[in-house]
Amino acid sequence: MNTNTAARVNPVTCWLHAHAEFLVEAAIRMLTVAMLSLFLYGALVQFWRDPSRVTVLLMVTSEVVAIALSMISRVPKKRDWNVLSVVVSSVATFYFLAFDIRPGIHLIPEWIAACLQMIGMSIQISAKLSLRRSFGILPANRGVVVHGPYKLIRHPMYFGYLIKDAGFLLPNFGLQNVIVLALHWTLQVTRIVREERLLSEDDTYREYAKRVRYRLIAGIF
Repeated sequence: MNTNTAARVNPVTCWLHAHAEFLVEAAIRMLTVAMLSLFLYGALVQFWRDPSRVTVLLMVTSEVVAIALSMISRVPKKRDWNVLSVVVSSVATFYFLAFDIRPGIHLIPEWIAACLQMIGMSIQISAKLSLRRSFGILPANRGVVVHGPYKLIRHPMYFGYLIKDAGFLLPNFGLQNVIVLALHWTLQVTRIVREERLLSEDDTYREYAKRVRYRLIAGIF
């Protein structure tokens, strides 16, 4: 009887083991959509109350585009499933949920901030178009891309995020948002380092890193 039970259980166990990464990937993507929906609702409520707050609407638009594209990214050849990498990448991706999107201190006019956000979004979208479907939430080797904005810095997509975040913070300034972005960019730098550790196992990437010296900001990092 035990043998028969084992025979019935083993195919399921084998299937789960073989598709474990796929199941985790599917769970991450569904969770991403759910969390983005919560932020989208809160941001649209704020925009409805004050339609002049274009930066809130642009932040939502940016996150929707970024996460929608991540949903259709290709399955990578190799991915970093280390617990630290998963936690860092997840928190760095969902950081926007911790923003205080109520009206804050305007350090610069809304329209200037909106221009900054659009510049940042243009940079990140340009980087993603260069990557095509070679991007996602977790650090992974989805193929090395060396053209487009990747000729200038190794992580132009993150540079676009940095500009976009500045465009959101300056007209929505407050202690909570400063803390959120300080933590976020600490995690983003950690994410970049761990991503490069994985990519550096690829000879093509090592050669690319020799040609393009800086990761995020030319002359600094």
